[in-house]
Amino acid sequence: MLVLLAGIFVVHIATVIMLFVSTIANVWMVGSSNFGTISTGLWLLCNKTCTQLPVSSRDEASLKAVQAFMILSIIFSVVALILFIMQLFTLEKGKRFYMTGAVMLVCWMCILIAVSIYTARFTGTMVYSTNPHHGYCFILAWICFCFSFIIGILYLVLRKK
Repeated sequence: MLVLLAGIFVVHIATVIMLFVSTIANVWMVGSSNFGTISTGLWLLCNKTCTQLPVSSRDEASLKAVQAFMILSIIFSVVALILFIMQLFTLEKGKRFYMTGAVMLVCWMCILIAVSIYTARFTGTMVYSTNPHHGYCFILAWICFCFSFIIGILYLVLRKK
């Protein structure tokens, strides 16, 4: 049981770190241009230097929603980690980690909404580039989506023995 708890804790820490990286780094879409590789993220457009991400007025609300839901997913993931540590030491034996699992599933839902909006609105449309494709931050966000769902379900099923 201790090994299972430690494994879940390590995967949860890895998920939090990957969420930070995928939100902060500017490699959600990558393309090439005459000047080299261009990457865009949620915040900046980077070629050799990084500038403000140019967004049309009709896509601005979508980008703000993606930014907000990714930040919320980080917050909920950290809160779930803190709850897990608190419940690990205060919960009676035989009880389940319902609260931690519920918060982690809210994190999962925030990631789902953010990545779905980004996929629907921004995939394949990259300013000043040809042959755009997804960068590692987009892939990390989907990996975090899977991990947060698995961790959330495990917390709901897991009993403290």
